[in-house]
Parts: sequence; structure tokens; C-alpha cells
Amino acid sequence: MQIEAEITLPYPRERVFAVYRDRLAELAAELPNIRSVVVVSREEREGAVELVNKWTGGGDIPAVARSFLSESMLTWTDHATWRSDTFTVAWRTDVHAFPGAIQSGGENRYVEAPGGMRLELRGDLTCDATKIPGVPRLLARTVSSAVEKMLVGSIEKNLAEIGKGLSKLLDASTA
Repeated sequence: MQIEAEITLPYPRERVFAVYRDRLAELAAELPNIRSVVVVSREEREGAVELVNKWTGGGDIPAVARSFLSESMLTWTDHATWRSDTFTVAWRTDVHAFPGAIQSGGENRYVEAPGGMRLELRGDLTCDATKIPGVPRLLARTVSSAVEKMLVGSIEKNLAEIGKGLSKLLDASTA
């Protein structure tokens, strides 16, 4: 399933890019479906920053998936390469609970826009419920679809919340 979301913020893209990259853990408090973001590693190279973050999610789980997934299982590791020369972030995620069941990756672009900047999130997310223990083969397609819709919906909703959180952080840093 494709992930497509964007937000426009009234700040210079350089500031938004840097605050999102460097203060992501602080934004977790602004995200209703995220319990925490912990920086596992950070490596700075010329023109790029490699970040590995551990995310812990939560929130609503669709009824069809509830008997197979619990909120405590929604932990993943995000591998991201932040390139300041192109204002892009290439990312991929590894879901801890069900290795190989959920694949996700893409690119975020920070684009100059009138009066500020636009953050464009583009990616793909797929779920293979046959790799989730306990899911009957007969229900695998239904569970896969429900999980994909839930996760993509959460990602899209979280981007809007990240925009609000970024605005708070950016406003506070200029006060």
C-alpha cells in the first residue's frame, strides 16, 4: 500500500529539517499513536546523518487484527539517512514482533514552498499476514489489508501531529 502524506509549515526548510532530524524524540509526546522514540545510534558523515531510532507505538487496532496483534507488539526500528544537500530522508523500518511480515520504506522530501516549506512523505508498506503466527491462511488477506490500512492511516495522521509538534518546537526556539 502506498504511503502519501504532506504538511506545509511556515518556517524555513533548513530549520524544519534540522529540528525534525535532531529533536525527533521530543516530538513523540505530540503523537497520539506513538509512545516513545529513542535514538539508538547517530553517525554523521559529510553531507549525511545516519540515524537509527526505536519507535514504540500504540493506539487503536482494527477488530479484525485485534486477536493477532497487541499494542505492545507495535515496536519498530527506523533506519534513516538524512541528506542536507538534497533535503531528503531515505528510510526503512524493521518491525520487531513479526520479522518479514511488514515491509516499509520510502523517502521524505523537504521542499521550499510559498511562505515556508512542504514536507512530502512517500513510501510503501506491505503486510504478509501469513508470516504472523496464529493468523489462519483463510484470513491472511483480510488481516494483511486491515493492518496495512491501520498502519498507513497512523503514519498519515502522525505526520499531521508531527507538524503541530514541529511548530511548537520551532516557535519555542525563536521566543
